[in-house]
Amino acid sequence: MVDKLIDEIVDFWFDEAMKPYWFRKSASFDRAVADTLGPHYEAAARGDYDHWMEDVDGCIALCVLLDQVPRNMFRDDLRAYATDAKARGVSDHAVANGFDLECTTDERIFLYLPYEHHEDLASQERSVALFTERVGDETTVRHALRHREIIQRFGRFPHRNAVLGRPNTPEEEAFLKEPDSSF
Repeated sequence: MVDKLIDEIVDFWFDEAMKPYWFRKSASFDRAVADTLGPHYEAAARGDYDHWMEDVDGCIALCVLLDQVPRNMFRDDLRAYATDAKARGVSDHAVANGFDLECTTDERIFLYLPYEHHEDLASQERSVALFTERVGDETTVRHALRHREIIQRFGRFPHRNAVLGRPNTPEEEAFLKEPDSSF
């Protein structure tokens, strides 16, 4: 039963029809993610699926549930980031155990995104290294570098400030008016 649920989550997320929506805003995709994966996100956030970390596909499913699903379900809401640390823990476990080396390129991307999404420089450095060494795709490396650049400059992602109730500094205010200041 567990393997079937993991397979359903992985199959839903990595379906070819879903790929065009992974990194763009779409109300219909957000609804599909919430309807299909929302209840599983809640269970993963509670820790009900922590035992999935012992399996490659389980780690992939957990990273999707904990890192991607809340970004779609809770867009423009602080809950979008509520499970970021837990997702990064899954990524740490997957990488430490070499699970990422057993994955497709697309699956690796989603195992590494929790590093890119975390607001600390060590995670950003790890993101850049993993995307450069183990994915190598120009677009994903460029995005990892951009995320790291923002953390190096500000120590946080200014585009999250309003949602997280953090005041912007004058430098962040100016930055947020620039193109490509948010993701």
